[in-house]
Amino acid sequence: MGKSKYPLYFSFPALAVFLVFFITPTLIGFYYSFTDWNINAKDIRFVGFQNYAAIFQEPRLLTALFNTLIFAAAVTVLQNVCGLGLALILNEALVLRNVLRMIFFLPYVIAPIVIGYIFRAIYHPEHGIVNQILEQVGLAALAHDWLNDPKYALFSIIVTDIWRVAGFSMVVYLAGLQFIPKDLTESASIDGAQYWSRFRHIIFPLLAPAFTVNVLLSMIGSMKVFEMVMVLTEGGPGYTTEVFYTYIRSMFSSGEFGYATTVNVVLFILVTCIGVPVLMRMKKREVEM
Repeated sequence: MGKSKYPLYFSFPALAVFLVFFITPTLIGFYYSFTDWNINAKDIRFVGFQNYAAIFQEPRLLTALFNTLIFAAAVTVLQNVCGLGLALILNEALVLRNVLRMIFFLPYVIAPIVIGYIFRAIYHPEHGIVNQILEQVGLAALAHDWLNDPKYALFSIIVTDIWRVAGFSMVVYLAGLQFIPKDLTESASIDGAQYWSRFRHIIFPLLAPAFTVNVLLSMIGSMKVFEMVMVLTEGGPGYTTEVFYTYIRSMFSSGEFGYATTVNVVLFILVTCIGVPVLMRMKKREVEM
């Protein structure tokens, strides 16, 4: 350590911050998930796995779990498809490609709450842009109350979130495309390989690291969705767009702190159980390629 140019103790401040603001609250949260902590209790009692057993008896939480998984799967797939498509297009020598890159990335730097309020106006059943455009092009039959109809509410939130985050995936894929030697694609093109063949056998395999980053981040972020659902529908109509964090918020609002912490721990375990295997599988894919 003494002879190293960058001794290990340089990392101690960052480790201390991580310990105080992440590890310690996480451990405290695990403890409180085994208690009856609530707003009306004078004392906090240890209740064991009582809160965890109660989770499986709550239909509303099962609905939140189902909606969260549907939302995460749809956003993860479509975000990466859209982001990769935009990256491939904007990696070409277009006249306005830098301007277009900025335009597509801009939604990601805007706060989700702001985007939520903007799309509430866009989806308005009478004055919203979506329904007005549909009526003007003769498709009035397709106009709906997008946020208050149980059939379309979750779909509308998914579309909104994809519009917000696709630009981030685009930037990651663009960074990956910059590291692909042009000699490979040019040689393949000279040899007569069509674009799809070049993409399948050269571009896509070499984008494996960027693909790993994008899939993992989009999956974790979409499973932790809160602001977009809260602003657009607040989990409604009914509980048709309820997700984990809107359910947790309602439990904290009702004073059931111990039970709400238990649900949060369950979400942490769920994200870990899904994220770690996905990461290992995709890292293995990078090595194989």
